[in-house]
Amino acid sequence: MNSPFPGGAPFPLPGRLAALRGALIVSVQADDGSPLREVTHIVALSRAALLGGAAALRLRSPGDIRAVRAVTDVPVIGLTKQAQPDSPVYITATPAEVTAVAQAGADVVAFDGTDLPRPHPVAALVAAAHAAGALAMADISTLDEARAAYAAGADIVGTTMSGYTPHSPQQPGPDFALMRALHAGGLPFIAEGRLNSPELAAQALATGAHAVVVGSAITRPDHVTRWFADALRGP
Repeated sequence: MNSPFPGGAPFPLPGRLAALRGALIVSVQADDGSPLREVTHIVALSRAALLGGAAALRLRSPGDIRAVRAVTDVPVIGLTKQAQPDSPVYITATPAEVTAVAQAGADVVAFDGTDLPRPHPVAALVAAAHAAGALAMADISTLDEARAAYAAGADIVGTTMSGYTPHSPQQPGPDFALMRALHAGGLPFIAEGRLNSPELAAQALATGAHAVVVGSAITRPDHVTRWFADALRGP
């Protein structure tokens, strides 16, 4: 694969990420207030996802990570979701959060890698992940953000934030245009965001994704129920 930087060397992925080529990663998260938010439910959902063929998991708190790590050794992408004062950044926004996620057992720490006003630069989050022995995944919403994340030392980027920043497409479906641009630019990426059917997940892989994250369609029955209820109510 060509380097994302002009004149650079080839850009191989670290071994723990390279091994996930073509894999399904299941995001096992429950919103605060959900009946499934209890850690025992997160563990059960994770075990069910693994039984169904997930090769890795994406989990949202150190407590969840520790509990799931106790029952499996599959790769874990970990993160936190915490409101920050004076910043819209929500996903693993501080080096302290990065360190806590890594120390809980995450192989990869995911964090907001967008251009939103942020309390700490992307490079500081990458450095914290690497210092704790974990890989660094930047959740981005544009091609420029992906380039900047790799320049800051990120090991992989994910399309997670497309549609969740004001400068990215606001659309109901996955951002395949971003995926095509990343692939064309030689930037490895994990596809995530509104991939709510097997067909869309397969399309993301065909568009050049290294691996695919699916969350709500597998592990959030309240969201899936709402899709059906809204469809039956009509416009």
